[in-house]
Amino acid sequence: MTQRIYLADVFAEQRYAGNPLAVVIGDTALPDDTMQRLAAEINYSETTFVAPVRLADGGFRVRIFTPAREIAFAGHPILGTASVLRHHLALPLNAALRLNLMVGRVAVTFEQAADGLELAWFEAPQVTLGATCAREPMAAALGLAAGDLDAGSPVQQAGAGTAAMIVPLAGLDALRRCRLDLDAYAPLSAQGFPPLVYLFSRETHDPRNQLCARFFFEAHGVREDPATGNAAVFLGAYLLQHRVLGAGDLSLRIEQGHQMRRPSLVLLRARRDGAACQIHVGGAVIQTVRGELL
Repeated sequence: MTQRIYLADVFAEQRYAGNPLAVVIGDTALPDDTMQRLAAEINYSETTFVAPVRLADGGFRVRIFTPAREIAFAGHPILGTASVLRHHLALPLNAALRLNLMVGRVAVTFEQAADGLELAWFEAPQVTLGATCAREPMAAALGLAAGDLDAGSPVQQAGAGTAAMIVPLAGLDALRRCRLDLDAYAPLSAQGFPPLVYLFSRETHDPRNQLCARFFFEAHGVREDPATGNAAVFLGAYLLQHRVLGAGDLSLRIEQGHQMRRPSLVLLRARRDGAACQIHVGGAVIQTVRGELL
């Protein structure tokens, strides 16, 4: 009946950076209420729960909880859970894992980077690009002026299991100044736009990177994510659709987490495949803690 817990930093280039994740691997499933209370106790943006036994389809069932609710899809929990599970089961680096999520089955592969870090990659489910939003109310909800948003690209909802708003900004200065005000966002929520906002700028801190991003979401108040894999998936579909970076395939380095003093690096590959998009998101996973639930 052992429930082992691992902490890992995902999208991190060193320890104690990137987006922290808690992974609980148990011989038996915990009650839903216990999983939710444990996720709130740990208070990371997500905590995952997985059984180390392959299902009939070859996948491993994974549940993802924020401190407030269970969610269907999130990027850094996919990569972190797969990496922790690979090490827990002592599988080789070339092992491919399939995680069964609420949104469907997601494949994860691994490779070793030139600097020796382990990279995990997942193939994203298909993204739906939804309604667009006027710049003025979105800017007001972020404490910005309409001119701080990039006028050449739309503010648009995108989703795959979960959904977020994609907001292009004019530069790093606007990205530094933005804050999500839930009261000011209420009229947008009333229109059906989710209070999860992914902002990006083509101006970066590091010249090796192509984009800089921030992500705000509602979970018992406003929280900021230091690295956001599912929003990077949404961004890949958005960039391809609107040709923000040109008409070709994408291979991008996206920096995030600077304002939180947890610098992160999200890797994104995206290409058109007929009417669909093929999108892969990757990043380094570094384990920091392992233990056992009492």
